[in-house]
Amino acid sequence: MGEQADISSAKEAANDPLVLAFGRLQGAANRLEYVLGRALEEECGISHLMFEVLLILGRAGEPGLSMRAIAQEQVLTTGGATRLVDRMEAAGLVERAEDPGDRRGRLVRLTESGEQTAVRASRLHVENIRRYFLAPLPAEDYERFAEDLRILSHSARDVLPRLP
Repeated sequence: MGEQADISSAKEAANDPLVLAFGRLQGAANRLEYVLGRALEEECGISHLMFEVLLILGRAGEPGLSMRAIAQEQVLTTGGATRLVDRMEAAGLVERAEDPGDRRGRLVRLTESGEQTAVRASRLHVENIRRYFLAPLPAEDYERFAEDLRILSHSARDVLPRLP
């Protein structure tokens, strides 16, 4: 793994098995993101990123999460997370509340509408995951594939710099 790739031309680079494999992973992820994200927007009125934040907040439960924690989970700047949460708050999906552990801090948590939207969107999302993500794969490979994705996600997360 630590050896340098023996690539001396653009054609060799484009046909390198590792470059091809990663490109296929990225292409599949981008296409699935588009298909599944578009369904969330059309059926539930939320972006895929908003849906991810609803899931993060649902997983966290009460009392909620800081803006920094949301940003870190979504690989966003704190400013980007703030703008996203502002839009979600305006849509009635989340609310900011006092942080019981820090008088100056604010936490973000789901509203009742956010909870209902998360449930409705998740039902649609699971249906589309089955259709577009699992159906093309052999059933006997599902569990191993899901575990491999978990490993890749966690190893990539672990090398990301932490937000200040």
